This record gives sequence, C-alpha cells and structure tokens, in this order.
Amino acid sequence: MRDALYADYQSNKRRWLRFDKDGQPYVCGVTHLDHFFSGFRAPAITTARAREFAVKRQADGASNATINRELALLRRMFSLAVEDGTLRTAPRFSMLKEAAPRRGFLEHGDFQKLRQELPEYLRAIATMAYYTGMRRGEILKIRWNSVDSKNGELSLDPGMTKNDEPRSIPLFGELRDMLKIEREKNPLSEFVFMRHGQRVGSFYKAWKSACTRAGLEGHLFHDFRRTGVRNLIRAGVPERVAMAISGHKTRAVFERYNIVSGRDLKEAGNKLESYLAEQGLKKARNKKPALRDNSGTIGRSASSGSKSHRVN
Repeated sequence: MRDALYADYQSNKRRWLRFDKDGQPYVCGVTHLDHFFSGFRAPAITTARAREFAVKRQADGASNATINRELALLRRMFSLAVEDGTLRTAPRFSMLKEAAPRRGFLEHGDFQKLRQELPEYLRAIATMAYYTGMRRGEILKIRWNSVDSKNGELSLDPGMTKNDEPRSIPLFGELRDMLKIEREKNPLSEFVFMRHGQRVGSFYKAWKSACTRAGLEGHLFHDFRRTGVRNLIRAGVPERVAMAISGHKTRAVFERYNIVSGRDLKEAGNKLESYLAEQGLKKARNKKPALRDNSGTIGRSASSGSKSHRVN
C-alpha cells in the first residue's frame, strides 16, 4: 500500500514525495504510520485502530493538523487499494478538529521597522514578500530570466509555484528599484537573491533575531503572505485578480489569508456612520415642511390661495 502511494505521488508529481541520499522515496508522515501499524494486515486497520493512532500521536505531542495529514495519507493508501481491486472496502477515517488558522499580519509601519532590522541581504526578499504576498520558496527561486523590467512583470513558471501553475506578478515602484539594485550587485548571477555568491537559503535565525530587535516577536515570514493578500483587497483590487496574483486556487483558502484587523473594523464603522448620516440628510432634504396660516391652523397649500376652513 505504501508503494502504491509513492507511485501515485510520483506519477502525479506531488511535491510531498522526496528522495533520500540513497534515492529511496519517502513522504513525511508515513514513518509514523509505519511505526504504529507495523505487522498489521490491511483488513486489521479499522476505524477504531485509526482512532488509537490519533490518540498515540497526540500523546507524542503532534498537533491535530499534523495527525490529520498523516491520516489522510493512510486514507489515500486504502483508496488506491480499492481502486486497484486489492481491497473491497476501506475503513472510515474521522479527522480531528484543527486549530483556527494563524492570523498574523504586518501593518506598513511594522514592515518598515522590521525591514530596518533585517540583514541587508534579506531586506529585498522581505520587500518582495510584502508587496506581492509570494511564498518564501517562490521568492528564493526567482531567476533573472523571469524578470521583465521593461514591462514591469515577473513570470513564475509551473516548477516555481506550489500548485504547479504559472502566474504573473506586477512589478512597480519600490519593487522595480529594488530589483535594479540587486542586478547591479550581482550582474552575472542566475538567481535574483544572492549572498556571498550563493543563492539565499534558510534564514530562520536572522529572521527571528530581527523580529526580536524590532519588537515583533512571534511573527513568521509567511505573515507577509497574509499581509500581501489583505493589502490587495484594501487597495480595491478585484478578488479574482488578487487570487491570480497570490496564486490561491480556491476562494476558501484565499479567505483564510484575507485577514480582518482592528483597523479594518474601525474603518467599516466609520463608513457605516458616514453612510447613515448621509441618508439622514437626504431624508431631511426630501421632506416638505407643512405650511400654516396666520391663525396657526394647517393650510392646504401655499399656492392654492384658499383660506383654511374653520368650524363655526
């Protein structure tokens, strides 16, 4: 069943399939399944056994999200076995409730403060992430042949994106200036973002230290992705266009990144207050005041010239 999973991942070019130094395939998460279900035949892996696996992994300190990814691998193995005809049925796998999606983002002032604390070689990378919402891996893979400075466009090929779909990203203002500086610093390099003659790789420690110095502890580089999506929406970019830029395929996932902040809520309240006040003024202007005659009784019309009627 494991081999069928690996073959399925390889034929569909799933990025989760990796190879060790000996060339053997593996998928993160399968190891835990191997340890727990070692010696089990497929029919013996029931819904109850899968539940026991989840409890064991929780005791090991794994998050519910991680356990769900591992159960999904097991479920896929059984689905393939049923498709291949080696099993007639598959057990039902109950997924665990996961924590709410992270809601980290940076306001413009926070971004500027953090960028100032970053090492020089990371400032351009952070700027690209803030303005475009691109993933870290996508940014580090950018080659100069993907950058069209004349037309202000960055083209991401299928192999550069998480979902293997190409997309184009507009380059403007500060982004263009930043890329020009990077080109001048590394005129012969293949990749855009370099350090000491090598493509920039992991920078976890440098990032964490900069966040601490900026007073923004706990922020992740991925928060720039949430920030980029939210800035696009704030700027009035249509949702369809924003999704094309960010690379989100589904609206459900896109909405997870379109974070609503306290500032957004305050602005919404101000807009509502202004709207209601405007409606009140319109109503007051459209309301015709009633006319009265000299005796204080209500007349029929100022233009009719008739006197008001009294009861004798």
